[in-house]
Amino acid sequence: MPVQSVKAIAVPLFGSETVTDFLRDGYWLEAPDITGSGQPDLVGYGLLLGEIYWYQNPGWQKRLVIDKIKEPVGMDYGDITGNGVADLVVCYQLYGPGGTIHHADPEGGKIDWLENPGNAAESSEQWVRHYVGRATGMHRLRVGHFTRTDRIQIIGFPIVAVEGVHAVLPVVLFTQPADVRSSAEWPMEVITNRDFRMIHGVARKANLVPGTDLDSILMASDEGVSWLYYDETLDEWTWEHVGDGDESQFERTTFKGSGDVDGGRVGSDPLAYIAAIEPFHGNTVAVYVRNPEPAGGAGGWIRHVLDIYGDPNENGEGTGHTVMCRDFDGDGDDEFLIGLRGPDPWQGAIYYKAVDAARGLFLKWSVSRESVARIVAGDFSGTGTLDFATISYSVQHYFVAPKAQITLHENLILET
Repeated sequence: MPVQSVKAIAVPLFGSETVTDFLRDGYWLEAPDITGSGQPDLVGYGLLLGEIYWYQNPGWQKRLVIDKIKEPVGMDYGDITGNGVADLVVCYQLYGPGGTIHHADPEGGKIDWLENPGNAAESSEQWVRHYVGRATGMHRLRVGHFTRTDRIQIIGFPIVAVEGVHAVLPVVLFTQPADVRSSAEWPMEVITNRDFRMIHGVARKANLVPGTDLDSILMASDEGVSWLYYDETLDEWTWEHVGDGDESQFERTTFKGSGDVDGGRVGSDPLAYIAAIEPFHGNTVAVYVRNPEPAGGAGGWIRHVLDIYGDPNENGEGTGHTVMCRDFDGDGDDEFLIGLRGPDPWQGAIYYKAVDAARGLFLKWSVSRESVARIVAGDFSGTGTLDFATISYSVQHYFVAPKAQITLHENLILET
C-alpha cells in the first residue's frame, strides 16, 4: 500500500513592533499604499475623537488625514481619481445620543471619499472631502466593481435602524459619477431592503464567480453567512445562504447569526472554506465547507465549530471581532487570523492552518497578545512575505482596551 505524502506545515512565527501606542480610542485599520511607493502604509483611528491618521512606511511617521469627522466607523480604499495612489472611503455619524447600537442617528450613516493629495508625505496639502451619499446606520463598506468594471463602486451595509437593533436593513450600491470631483451625490441603488438584519462584517472577494471579473461579497449578519454577487446573465443581484451562524446563545444574549467573515483558498479552490466569528461581537470560531454529499444533489455547506473564547458579558457580547484569510506561509493555501478584543486572557490574534479543510480540521497558534479590533495584511517589511498589523479595540460603551495601540507583526515564518 503506497504511503500518502503529507505536506509539511510551517509553524507561524511573527515579530512585534509598536507603530503607535497610548491611543485614546481605537477601532479601524487599513493598509493602503498612500505614497505610491509599492509598500503599504497604515491608516488607523477610533470612533470618539473624529481624527483619522496615516502612518508612513517605513518609520511610521504619523500624519493627519482629516479631523472633526463625526464618529468614523468603517473604511476602504481605491484609486478613485485614477492618479495611481490610494484614496480613502469612510462612513461616519453612526450613532446619536447614547452612543450604542440602540441609538442609530436618523440623519447619519454618511459616506465620504477622501482625496489623496498625491504628495501626502512631502507637503501639508490637505486631503479633500467629497460626499458620496448616506443610509442610516451605515457601518461597513467595500470599494470595487460589483455590477460593472468601467466605474468604481461602493457597496454599503448598515448595521442597525432607527426602528430597532434587529430591524431589516437596506444594502445599497453607489456608482462613481462621470465627474468624480463634482459636488453631486453618487447615484445610489438599493440591492435589497427586506432580507438582512444587523450586518456586522463583510469581505470583498474577487474571482469567486466563474466567467466574470466582478467582485462579490461575503457577509455576516443576523441571518448568518451569505454570499452576495451580481448575476450578469440574469442581470440581477443574487445571494447564497451559506449557514445560519450561531443560535445557541440567543436566549441569553438576543444575538444570533454571524459577526465577521472571510473566505479562504485551498489549492485551486478560491473558496474552499469560509471562516467566521459568531454571533455579533461573538465568542465562537466556525468554518463552513461545501457539503460533499448534499441531500438530493442540492449543494449546501457544513458548519464546523473550532473554538469558543470566553463567555458573553453582561451586554450579551463576546470577545471576538474580526476575521482575515491570507496565505502567510507561502504554500498556496490560505490561513486565517481571528482577532479577539478582550478582556485578557481572551485577546490577541489566533492563527489557524487547515490540515483538512473539507473535514474542518485546523491547527491553531496564538501569534499576538494585544487587544485586536481589526487586522490587515501586507508586505510591510519588504521581504516578499505577508506580515499583519492590528489596532486595539477601544470604544466607549463596549470595550476599552487598557492600552490601545497599533502593532506590526513581521512574518518570520520563512526565515527559520
